[in-house]
This record gives sequence, C-alpha cells and structure tokens, in this order.
Amino acid sequence: MKLTKKSHACVRLEKDGRTLVIDPGDFSERDAAVGADVVLVTHEHPDHFAEDRLRAALEADPGAEIWTLRSVADQLSAAFPGRVHTVGHGDAFTAAGFDVQVYGELHAVIHPDIPRITNVGYLVDGSVFHPGDALTVPDRPVETLMLPVMAPWSKISEVIDYVREVKPRSAIDIHDALLTDLARPIYDRQIGGLGGTDHGRLTPGDSTEV
Repeated sequence: MKLTKKSHACVRLEKDGRTLVIDPGDFSERDAAVGADVVLVTHEHPDHFAEDRLRAALEADPGAEIWTLRSVADQLSAAFPGRVHTVGHGDAFTAAGFDVQVYGELHAVIHPDIPRITNVGYLVDGSVFHPGDALTVPDRPVETLMLPVMAPWSKISEVIDYVREVKPRSAIDIHDALLTDLARPIYDRQIGGLGGTDHGRLTPGDSTEV
C-alpha cells in the first residue's frame, strides 16, 4: 500500500486504484477525504472528525462510504442513508478491497474530571494500525503503527512504552499538529532511541510504501 501523511491525525492509504482515508478532521486539509472510496473515523473530537470534510467526500463520489462509531454515525446517517456504517471493538469488514479490523473502546484519559468518550482504532490489511486517541494494543502483530506522538492526554514516556508494547516493524508519527519544530528533534531522538523500532515522520503530503 501507499501511505500518504496528511496534516495531524489524517492518513490516506492507496492500493489497486482504491483509496482509504482515516480521520480527516479540522486540523487536516479541507480536501483530505475527497477521492476516498472508504473513510474511517476513530472518534468524534473535531481534530479527527470534521463533518464538512466527510460531506465533501460523500458528495464527490456517490459510491464512497464511511465506517465509524455510533457517536459519529448518528450525525451523518440521515443525510447519507445506507452509506454510513457503525462499528465497534471486535468488528471486521471489507470495503473497497481493504480488510479492516476494529480495536478499542475508549478515548485515553485527558483528565479524571473529563468523561471519556468512545474511540476505536483500525487495523488495515493486517498491516497498518491507526489507534485514534488511545494507546490500544491489537491482539496481533502490527507492521506499521501510526503513532499519536503528542497530545494533551499523553506524555513521551507513555508514547515510548506504547511502541515497545506494540512492537511494530516501524512507527510513523501522527497527531503532531501541536508539536513545534523546536521539540521535534527531542521526540525523534527519544522515541527512536528508546522505542525499539524504526521510528520516522512524514511531512504532510509525503508518502511511503507500507
């Protein structure tokens, strides 16, 4: 598959002429989901779920469909009947030639006083795992981990331990819009040196084969 990093938590996967997009939110490009055959959304926070981006994708292609958790699906199902599918932990499905397994149930703790919302992660073709805003560990090996590198709910020791626990062949940064250029070398050095796997990051718009 060809993996293209979009801004923040959004990624595009392409194979055999089909495209799957994960988490086109407010921090990603306005056309991040346009051209997608399949869109996956991990949870309802606006940096992962932007209704205008999803509507643009579905209106551009009458065959495009969305798979997501109920809190997001309920906001879109009426406008696009039959094209928005609700999933949860343990589900598996095939869409546009992509095999997807769903893992996880809750968003990471931001603060004990803030109620936790639902969050799911997606393992695509048994290879690429996007956890959304959680440090979910799938029950099978992961080739490429999309690593939420910096967030209000995490610290770098947790990020490093997460890489160690998942043990992917490679980890590529996502959830990085709040990470300044001054701090990036620190994160690169510490995650790369302590995570125990090949760690890298892509500038939005750049691609790699996975």
